[in-house]
Amino acid sequence: MAELTFKDLSFEKSQDKVKINFLRLFYAYLETNSLAKIAPFEISGNSIRFKGVSESAARRKFEFLLFKAFRHLKNRLNNKATVYIHQSSGIPLIGTNYFGIIDRGTNIIEVKPITSCNISCIFCSVDEGPYSRRKADFVVEKDYLVGEFRKLVEFKGGSNIDAHINSQGEPMLYSDMVELVRDIMEVKRVKRSSIDTNGLLLTKQLVDELAEAGLTRINLSLHALEPKKAAQLAGYPYNLDKVIEIAKYIPKTRMDLIIVPVWMKGFNDEELPKLAKFAREIGAGKTCPYIGIQNMLNYRFGRNPIEQSSMEEFYSKMKELEQKYGEKLIIDKHSFDVEELPELPKPFRKGQLIEAEIVLDGRIGNEKLAVAKERLISVPNCDKSIGSKVKLRIKRTKHNIFLGEMMD
Repeated sequence: MAELTFKDLSFEKSQDKVKINFLRLFYAYLETNSLAKIAPFEISGNSIRFKGVSESAARRKFEFLLFKAFRHLKNRLNNKATVYIHQSSGIPLIGTNYFGIIDRGTNIIEVKPITSCNISCIFCSVDEGPYSRRKADFVVEKDYLVGEFRKLVEFKGGSNIDAHINSQGEPMLYSDMVELVRDIMEVKRVKRSSIDTNGLLLTKQLVDELAEAGLTRINLSLHALEPKKAAQLAGYPYNLDKVIEIAKYIPKTRMDLIIVPVWMKGFNDEELPKLAKFAREIGAGKTCPYIGIQNMLNYRFGRNPIEQSSMEEFYSKMKELEQKYGEKLIIDKHSFDVEELPELPKPFRKGQLIEAEIVLDGRIGNEKLAVAKERLISVPNCDKSIGSKVKLRIKRTKHNIFLGEMMD
């Protein structure tokens, strides 16, 4: 009997198919007839057993079926098509803002393991969550992400690297998060790490595990303490009491906490001083500011519920609230120990004509993602099929995030 056991897969029967659960959040199906052609089989949790066949033969044939099934991987939160980006996929992790790694020329490296969110904040700059109009999701293999992160750290040099784990959505949906943090913190020259989160998926046990893995700070997106306002801003059922409980617990660990609300002009103005007082009183900001208020900005593909305020208006309002309530709201940006370090060289220049291969569907409209010179390039308004060779004019290169325009 051949028994195949997996860490990230589990199996369950679903009518005449076998449902594959992957990394808790994703699923695909295998036809029972296809499995039976390998050998008589039975499933149990994370294992599948085949009778009367060698393990090597069973594994080879099963992995072929698994590869085909993963072409139809879906996200159980929204049933959207999902692409698994792994070491053998041929998909670079640099070039897009959707997933992978972003280097903005400082000691802070952004790590994006996943897309998708469990709530639908009404001001979301990338239109994520259960009500999102985004067409597809992505999830990145942990070892691939860590390996490429390590290469970038070695290139940048320096001895004060800060890994900032965020996503287009909620990073804590990534089931390998504790392992990701642990592996990142074991990379030489990495001194700090942080995660952006809405807090709803955190538990005290998970907070302890993240602290043990070496996470140094949680950036908690909490936008109001008044329950009705908090729920309205979340745009989805929202357990404020749980988030408050977790916020109080985080400073009791070795990790730091900063509360990072978004200012929605005319909606949560009076909540900001309350949040600052709350953050201060629970012990947030041991090594950084305890609050970091963000101005809501309009983005082309964001939800944009109101017109954005200018930064001059933002700072004026914060000073007004500081004087009225006696709480400090404007933080010193130098508190985060940001330093300039070499930025990864760009293989293209703006205006350059290049050839590339379409490899993935994008997330917006008729967008595709193309690959050239180990970089991903976003190509809007592209009707070419995956595998097509295309000619592009490079329209954007900032921070190795590339946008290409179809030329044929």
